[in-house]
Amino acid sequence: MTQKLTLFDLDYTLIPIDSDYEWNNFTSTLGWHDPLEFSRRNDAFYEQYKAGTLNISEYVRFATEALRQQGATKSEAAHAQFMEAVVQNAIQPQARALVQQHQAAGDAVVIVTATNEFVTRPIAKAFGVPELIAIELARDPQSGWFNGEIAGTPSFREGKVKRVEEWLAARGLGWDTVESTFYSDSMNDLPMLEKVTHPVATNPEDRLRAIALARGWRILELF
Repeated sequence: MTQKLTLFDLDYTLIPIDSDYEWNNFTSTLGWHDPLEFSRRNDAFYEQYKAGTLNISEYVRFATEALRQQGATKSEAAHAQFMEAVVQNAIQPQARALVQQHQAAGDAVVIVTATNEFVTRPIAKAFGVPELIAIELARDPQSGWFNGEIAGTPSFREGKVKRVEEWLAARGLGWDTVESTFYSDSMNDLPMLEKVTHPVATNPEDRLRAIALARGWRILELF
């Protein structure tokens, strides 16, 4: 039998928020940033993301600056608070049920996100998904903590396709040996949607909705 592979984008696909954006807002409330200046820069990067012009390396340096300053212990404690205060309330029953439906069918389920691993790994765990492909953060060899750079290929736009190919190859698989489904809301994920067997435009932004309608792709309104 052909292995079925189900891939989920995270932000605005499985959860109705941008987890990185909300994490940055949350840490602003903790006093980790100048709130006005940080909000201005955060909003500017978010607009670049939506427009497809984001320099992902610049954004990751910005987004992890506070983590690097605060250190592992404080950052991990703050993320636990973030999960309780923000993320758990954002995880909706229909999203959890969709993931569980694919798991119950025996699919290999992977969350594939352009948000970094520190922010998203606990969220994937909350969904009961052990397989996460996220932006991997490089670590300083002396301190062992993040240094602001990306390790390997960033799972962003075409990089998502490459990272999934690497994930498949590590398991002796390839695109031609799996029946693949990908759920995403974003035009940034068009390369992956075009690659899989079954693209699903999920809570799609207007540009993606237009493409999905033109190509006859399934459209899912999860929220």
